[in-house]
Amino acid sequence: MAKEEADAPLVGTGGMKVKLKDLVPAATNTVNTTFIVLDKAAPTARPPHAHAQSQSQSQARGGEEMTCLALVADETAAAHFLLWGGECGAFEPGDIVRLTDGIFSYHRGNALVLRAGRRGRAEKVGEFTMLFVETPNMSEIQWGRDPDDPKRMVQEAVVSPYSQVFKPLR
Repeated sequence: MAKEEADAPLVGTGGMKVKLKDLVPAATNTVNTTFIVLDKAAPTARPPHAHAQSQSQSQARGGEEMTCLALVADETAAAHFLLWGGECGAFEPGDIVRLTDGIFSYHRGNALVLRAGRRGRAEKVGEFTMLFVETPNMSEIQWGRDPDDPKRMVQEAVVSPYSQVFKPLR
């Protein structure tokens, strides 16, 4: 992968590339970032959610949503990345992924995950050549509303510095 390819400007809502350490839960598709996939769980099927992606992309046999969780990282932090439907087979550990117009929010109640969502796009831009750290894991931070600005989220506590879903690589 050429360095220019990974550093190319991101087109989308904000156009600004963010580091994983700067992620804050939000209900909008504004995350533009690049990361490496460190680990990936087996796909799971769940009953369809009311706001699921298009049926052809995210559903398995029997009308269930197919999802899988991945651990991703850049040189500043790690996070859990939720893959939907065909994305589950498209990305493997070692892939470098550019996320455009992604979202970092709660999924199914408790799980704080990074994902492309309906408006975002995840694309493979390289393999194996990216510096990364496994801690802090932004998905393992407890967030709360800022008392001075209820529209803003602030870190309240660290649940775990590492992923509780994926064991540390070292």
